[in-house]
Amino acid sequence: MTEPNELKVEALLDIINSSARKAMAEYKNTGHGVPGVDAGTFHPLDFATDTLALRKAIRLLEGACEQLNTILAPPQRTVNNFVHNYNWACIDVAVQSRIADVLDKHPDGLSLDVLADAVNLDKTKVARVLRVLALRGCFKEVKRDVFANTRLSLVLKATNNVGFWIKLQREFPKYAAVLYETMVDQEFARSDKLERAPRAFALRKEAKNNGFWEMDDEARDIFHKAMMGYSEVQDSSAVLHHYPWDKISSVVDIGSGIGAMSIPLAKTFPHLRITNQDLPEIIELSRNAWETNSPELLLDGRIEFVPLNFLEESPVVGKDVYYLRSIIHDWPDEESMVILHNVRKAMGPNSRVLIRESAAFSSVVSSYIQDHKAPEPTLLNFGSHTTHQMDMIMWFLNNSKERTLKEFKDIGASAGLVLTQTYDLVGTMLLEFRIAQD
Repeated sequence: MTEPNELKVEALLDIINSSARKAMAEYKNTGHGVPGVDAGTFHPLDFATDTLALRKAIRLLEGACEQLNTILAPPQRTVNNFVHNYNWACIDVAVQSRIADVLDKHPDGLSLDVLADAVNLDKTKVARVLRVLALRGCFKEVKRDVFANTRLSLVLKATNNVGFWIKLQREFPKYAAVLYETMVDQEFARSDKLERAPRAFALRKEAKNNGFWEMDDEARDIFHKAMMGYSEVQDSSAVLHHYPWDKISSVVDIGSGIGAMSIPLAKTFPHLRITNQDLPEIIELSRNAWETNSPELLLDGRIEFVPLNFLEESPVVGKDVYYLRSIIHDWPDEESMVILHNVRKAMGPNSRVLIRESAAFSSVVSSYIQDHKAPEPTLLNFGSHTTHQMDMIMWFLNNSKERTLKEFKDIGASAGLVLTQTYDLVGTMLLEFRIAQD
């Protein structure tokens, strides 16, 4: 008789096989086949606006592979691998020095000597960085000391917003390094205030006290391009295909930034009237971004730009949908409740609030997410650690967090809202709230 742990391994192998085949089928359905590990160009599916089926397959594949390795590898090796990983530092070097941009002009490869001169770095150190990344399919060594781009490294080009998302994170390890100190410090340990985040602790040690949201023009530009990049990482365009936008007529994009959500929404649904709301200086940037990237959408008067401080004011009144993407997770509970309360005051009887966030599943799966439950024996969140890693980032920066569905329901209820529908978009969920009925 096969023992239980062996049965779990066999089940994981089945999940790996079936999910990999589903992913392959999604690529083949485009007519362009499955991409190669050293492909030097993007695959057409990389630019598709709806890759939800692919992402669901990859979520299972990644989770099952990681769990299988955890079961079969010696525990010392697995624990060491948790910390013995400096891919992030090598990626940072590649982004900062624009190596991918230089190689983009040489699709057949460029010698290390010429590449190092072009980016003004020591060639031996450049080689060490690139070989770390090439082992993961990011850049390739076509022959000894000759490097070229791959499909992964092309993401790092300066014209790609994902590079700005990477730049935004380059200070995060410094905040992570003081996490334990903040958990035992008398002033920080039991506080959930924004000003008691690990970031604030780290900066105080450097005699700095600027808040995360205090940015100069350059930092603000990087931040909002980073949010565009984060949208690409999370495939935010999937929401365009998996929510009934055709049944509504007006949307308020709260904390709209420079249009990561509202521009594609306006392009896809020309009947929608869209209001962009953010702080006055951001609204100015937003207007400029629309005028530069999508001026044709401004011609018929259905797009408006209205300043808003969502901690102090309510958004425009009486719209069908109030959309908050990656807003609530930026704030501790007290501020999150204020934001939702201000939105609730603007809602009409048939309005709804859409919150697009990562949801951290607990061990007790809510009836709202039975359709999104991972198959046995994969771990919670399908074995994916993405949500919980983002939870750590929110803790480092703002003393905030990614929430469970129960926590979302609780803060919604504090503003008189009830959760009515969830949509699994992989990595994030779309949560629909309406006014609670007495």
